[in-house]
Amino acid sequence: MLKLGLIREGKTPTDTRVALSPAHCKFINKTQDGISVIVQQSPNRCYSDKEYIDAGITVTEDLSECDVLLGIKEVPIEMLIPNKTYLFFSHTKKLQPYNQKLIKAIIQKKITLIDYECLEHEDGKRIIGFGFFAGIVGAHNGMMAYGHKTGAFQLKKINAEKNFHDLIHTYFGLQIPPIKIVVTGSGRVAHGVLEIMNLLEITEVEPNEFIEKDFSYPVYVHLKGKDLYLHKDTHTYDRNDFHHNPANYYCTFKKFIPHTDILMNGIYWDHDVPRLFEKDDINKPDFKIQTIADITDDMYGSVPCNLGDSTIDDPVYGVDKNSFEKTAPYLPNTIDMMAVGNLPNELPRDASRYFGQQLIKHVLKDIIDGNSSIIEKATIVKNGVLTNHYEYMKAYAYE
Repeated sequence: MLKLGLIREGKTPTDTRVALSPAHCKFINKTQDGISVIVQQSPNRCYSDKEYIDAGITVTEDLSECDVLLGIKEVPIEMLIPNKTYLFFSHTKKLQPYNQKLIKAIIQKKITLIDYECLEHEDGKRIIGFGFFAGIVGAHNGMMAYGHKTGAFQLKKINAEKNFHDLIHTYFGLQIPPIKIVVTGSGRVAHGVLEIMNLLEITEVEPNEFIEKDFSYPVYVHLKGKDLYLHKDTHTYDRNDFHHNPANYYCTFKKFIPHTDILMNGIYWDHDVPRLFEKDDINKPDFKIQTIADITDDMYGSVPCNLGDSTIDDPVYGVDKNSFEKTAPYLPNTIDMMAVGNLPNELPRDASRYFGQQLIKHVLKDIIDGNSSIIEKATIVKNGVLTNHYEYMKAYAYE
């Protein structure tokens, strides 16, 4: 019998999302032979212990008998159980310094780490994630921030509503002025942003129209890789080449800056990927952007005025255009930044249902089989040893 354990989230601030809802656990226990789900006690989940118990799931403190442990955020080192297999978002594949101690502890405790972020289809497209709801919440927060900045309209924080369905009702009758919005990216984050654009009845236009025309109604342009990056020599875009050699490309976003009021950033970024703009561009006269929702949230990343995470309780901060220092938001000389690292936690039950459905549909069979190429490629550490796919992490993990 393969035992799956749903662990209690231990990172601070506490994340209330779960990998599997009570309904998901019940479905697995009833339909999957040779597999059962056990849930660790937690006072903070968006689903209570009682909801799991009512669904017929065992809820206990001790998960030592489980083979595979499922979480969401990074597991605190003191909560790691040696010699187990874990699935969670480790935030280590980019060699993030704040999680270096975590990866070393995983190795020391001879743990197998499978990272949700690394679960990919053959074409490199991610299989599961919370990106769609990150896009939903990030777009709402970006629009809310712009409304506060300009006084043009008012939106409440998302957690004033119980769920996505109730959130939709807050948009009825909301009048958005004739602003221009850029949405970047082509993944789940961007799709979530586009959902909000459509719910707010903001009209999509082509890139050339966005730059060349004025509109009497709000519009957005959706910029994907081909719209943002060109090869330094050929001035063309090849998706595969770009993903393997991003340093050979330059970014064309600057031509949109004088025409943009709000930037909704959902583009993937790594250190070799050109930024959308540079720090020096911010205090130039044609820098029109007033509000940035950096939904992918890379500090000093594709958006260099991301000075670090904001929080769900206080999602927006200002960046002074001259001093580049963090300030209160909505001041005359600021760009207002929304850079919350756990956006889906504002709609935790919706986001958890969505995530668990993907997990069951696309990954559960591979977890059960144990020898899947998808699982193998997503395994950063196996029994305390860094795997071949992640040899580039050796200095980070061992030194």
